[in-house]
Amino acid sequence: MLELTRIYWTRVALRAAYSGAIIWLAAAVVLSFRPNTVHLTLGTSRPSVSDILTKMFDGVLAAATAPGLVMLALVITALIIRSRDVRRRDPVRRFTRQQRREGMARAGGQCEMEAGFRRRCSRAAEHGDHFYPWSKGGSTSLQNFVAACSRCNRAKGAQIPSPAQQERLERRRRTYVALDGAVAAGERQPLP
Repeated sequence: MLELTRIYWTRVALRAAYSGAIIWLAAAVVLSFRPNTVHLTLGTSRPSVSDILTKMFDGVLAAATAPGLVMLALVITALIIRSRDVRRRDPVRRFTRQQRREGMARAGGQCEMEAGFRRRCSRAAEHGDHFYPWSKGGSTSLQNFVAACSRCNRAKGAQIPSPAQQERLERRRRTYVALDGAVAAGERQPLP
């Protein structure tokens, strides 16, 4: 659980940093157009349009350099994370029939995902979902199997569940899984 928590919060921080860099870039570009930032030398001749545009371009370029470099670093970080996710992918994407039977039996044929107010969904389970998404390096194992109805499966998509969602699922499982059964949710493939 500790590894999944770290991964979740790393990605949340990366998204927040990327959003902050976009806001910083937009603010820097907009502020570079202020009249007092465009320094024109007013001599005896009037400045030409090309002089004005050149000075504006230079101002925008100077203002966008720092946030642009930060955004470039964030994009490179995201690409590295994505390439590691691809390398982690389990060669087997589909759950075996045995895993599906065991997973559905563990869930009692009912969807294990959250409905409103953090309750267990009351619909019948139709799909076996990777709790930690396969596309993000989740393993195709019984520990990562979650019984889901089609609506919950589509709603979750390839999102990494939060640590709180993982904890709530494990707490709900304790109410319907036998004492000796496995209630842990989520498993990630190791890097090769």
